[in-house]
Amino acid sequence: MKIQFYVGRNCTLCENARHQLLFFQESFERHVEIETINIEEDDQLMEEYMLRIPVVKYNSHIIQEGNIDFVTLLEEMSRFKS
Repeated sequence: MKIQFYVGRNCTLCENARHQLLFFQESFERHVEIETINIEEDDQLMEEYMLRIPVVKYNSHIIQEGNIDFVTLLEEMSRFKS
């Protein structure tokens, strides 16, 4: 299972979200790979996500954005177990 994690520099919410994702990664029953993507390296990503980061996506579905929390991650990702 590979999750895309969209972030920016100097983003406090992104740092908080990173901790939640790492906790989720350790707790989830399936292997989870986290691909961190800095939106500042791509103009299109900047336009799409600049006001929304951090953003967590899986299989093109936005799982959570803004204030990321462990419980919501666990609930949302459990829907994709199969």
